[in-house]
Amino acid sequence: MARLMSLTSLTIRRWTIPSCKTCLGMVFLLGLSGCTSMKVHLGIKVYLAQIPAASIAVSLPNGPGMAPGEKSPLVVVVTETDGKTWQTEGAGKGKVMWKDLHVTATVATVNQKGILTLPKDPRISDGKLAHISITVPSHPDIHSAELDVPVRYNYAFTSNFSGSPGSSGMSGSDGMDGAGGSSGSMDPNNPSPGGNGGNGTDGSNGGDGGPGGNAPPVQVRIALRAGSHPLLQVGVSALGKDKLYLVDPQGGSLTVNADGGPGGSGGRGGRGGRGGSGGMGTPSGSSGSNGSDGRNGFDGSPGKGGSITVTYDPQAKAYMTVIRLSNKGGPAPVFKEEPVAPLW
Repeated sequence: MARLMSLTSLTIRRWTIPSCKTCLGMVFLLGLSGCTSMKVHLGIKVYLAQIPAASIAVSLPNGPGMAPGEKSPLVVVVTETDGKTWQTEGAGKGKVMWKDLHVTATVATVNQKGILTLPKDPRISDGKLAHISITVPSHPDIHSAELDVPVRYNYAFTSNFSGSPGSSGMSGSDGMDGAGGSSGSMDPNNPSPGGNGGNGTDGSNGGDGGPGGNAPPVQVRIALRAGSHPLLQVGVSALGKDKLYLVDPQGGSLTVNADGGPGGSGGRGGRGGRGGSGGMGTPSGSSGSNGSDGRNGFDGSPGKGGSITVTYDPQAKAYMTVIRLSNKGGPAPVFKEEPVAPLW
């Protein structure tokens, strides 16, 4: 009887333990996969269809306006019939899922995480307002939330044509440890010496980093859009690519980078192997010597900065302080004052 109970207990243990591990594994995998139903069950998210929503509102928490190329999160607040409010996930740090909302945008774009992006090309948004409209498919009776996003140009723009960084050197391989010496005898009637430990081998040197890439020649053209609030039209060209910017001199700026790329970092030298310990005996063997560490690789040399030529219209001369240039490792920038027609 006792043996039967023992066997039964063993059988239960054999089945129970793997079952618990399986359950824990399933919960872990569900968490990794971001299972929506599990998140709702745990109270991390909510289904908007199950909320007695009465109205929604949308806002831009980072400010009322955006610059070309800028990204900014949206936040939607859902209000229930009793006044309770819910906010969207992401920047709103709430439980309402963006996939339960329908978002349309003009001029700008909105991704599935509620991030609003204004196109980099200023011609797309020039003189326009970005507009956002949000509806709740599960509550078609709720009025849509509308938001106009003005375009601003008092922004720190950057146009980067710097050289690429050099590749990092490979790390050296570690040396092998020396073998331990064989054991001798410590028997006073029959002593024998222990064997000497083997020497560790040297680590190999780290590889040198690659050189940084050279920056290309860069051409900058600047025209003034006159008016009660003047703006600078700027075109930056290099490597067959043209980038356009509209800069507000009152608070805005444009930095043009044509720096040489940084050299790659040298690889780490390999560690020398440890000497093997001497074997015990009478007398004990000597320990082997440690191998030498490999030398760290040298960092690569930086690339050369590209030349920068700035051609600006005489009317734009008073605002040239908002144009900032950087071409480390290159020649001094060249400035030319001559008529520049509007860029668009």
